[in-house]
Amino acid sequence: MNYIIYIIFRFFVLVFAITPFPLIYLFSSFLAFIIGRVFKYRHKVIYENLTNSFPYKNESEKKKIIRKTYLNISDLVVESIKCFTMSKQQIQKRVIVLNPIFLDELYKINRGVIGATGHYANWEWAALASNLYLKHSPVGFYKPLSNKFIDQYIKRNRGRNGMHLCSIYVTAISFESYRNKPAFFAMVGDQSPSNANKAYWLDFLNQKTACLHGPEKYAKHYNLPIVFLDIQRVKRGYYTVDISKISDEPLEEKDGEITRIYMQKLEAVIRKKPEDWLWSHRRWKIKPKN
Repeated sequence: MNYIIYIIFRFFVLVFAITPFPLIYLFSSFLAFIIGRVFKYRHKVIYENLTNSFPYKNESEKKKIIRKTYLNISDLVVESIKCFTMSKQQIQKRVIVLNPIFLDELYKINRGVIGATGHYANWEWAALASNLYLKHSPVGFYKPLSNKFIDQYIKRNRGRNGMHLCSIYVTAISFESYRNKPAFFAMVGDQSPSNANKAYWLDFLNQKTACLHGPEKYAKHYNLPIVFLDIQRVKRGYYTVDISKISDEPLEEKDGEITRIYMQKLEAVIRKKPEDWLWSHRRWKIKPKN
């Protein structure tokens, strides 16, 4: 059955490969209508997250954000399929890293760096573009799929553009294998942590939030500078990535400070344009004890 699903998946990849971008986004708009109006995909989760995060917004404002949220989700779906066959020229045209020179000095001294971002806009396209703009070797972390055929295909495909995908289950081993090498570790750190005991608790979007300790942990353990990646959708199918400093010297930061700055930067981005964040995540499923 897994192989049959893989064949169907490859068929859709082929169809999207020969479909021009305008038709891709026409399909995406239709898909947004289906998942948002017909099936109401995770509508309760999205509505609750928005209500708790923006208690001052009225129903009309929230309805508008929800409609655009579904469009963001559908664009992510079609773009994720389309990127399997996009050329380097297409990626570079549609994803522009505004200040790649920001990391050049670190590369010159053979120092790696962690790039932290969130489930905002299209983080996958941004990861694909990293090898086209940065001198560092890009390393991305992902959760392996249960279908080994699709999983292997994704790893091979990402590798064609220089991205080395590593399972989140061997994060520590992956960091160790790049010790003393100029690698760029792309980490998406706005998920709900699996272990609340290791989480940092911060005020984020009007709520007490358990935050992943991973980016800060590895920045300190390997003394790696950590930066924030602000990924913005300029218009459908076009993105910019702005790199800003979180910490140059992580060992000098007090416990939790790196995570605080990261979450502060992410919150500012979300508040400015909330519809491009993945509100369908059950981000606050872990509640504070007190």
